[in-house]
Amino acid sequence: MPDTDITVVGRVASPPRRARLDNGGTVTNFRIASTARRFDRATQEWVDGETFWSDVECWGDLGGNVARSLSKGDAVVVVGRLWTRDYESQNGRGSTSQIRAESVGPDLRHGWAEYQRAPRAARPEAAPADPAGEFEEPGPFDGPLTGEDYIVEGEALSPVDLDPDVREPALH
Repeated sequence: MPDTDITVVGRVASPPRRARLDNGGTVTNFRIASTARRFDRATQEWVDGETFWSDVECWGDLGGNVARSLSKGDAVVVVGRLWTRDYESQNGRGSTSQIRAESVGPDLRHGWAEYQRAPRAARPEAAPADPAGEFEEPGPFDGPLTGEDYIVEGEALSPVDLDPDVREPALH
């Protein structure tokens, strides 16, 4: 059966909870609420429709970043795989929707964010492409910059920074 990919725009409905599992993994869970809205021409007002509720699970680094970044009530966009989880409780059997998140981010229609990139682990030194080590494959920023987007004679709006680990500051 194919996976059901889904994008949900809504609000964090419960505080994110981080848990460490017996196998050493970590997961962060929260609920999302997404309410449909439509404009009623008869009353000339916006009307709330049904609310879609779902549990969201975020594994590994994504979960850690969610736990550090989100609070109940925040506007978010969640992209992931939708599935149904069956359960049994004192009230009987039931099911609930569950999203295994691949990406979670703030919905910038309702505010702004100051993004902080997580530090990356150091990359191990790669072996040269050929045994003699004389040939190295050029990277995306190696060599001279050419093309109409790069004006070398001082006419550029800002200098070009070739270090991919240095972030451009956001406009404040």
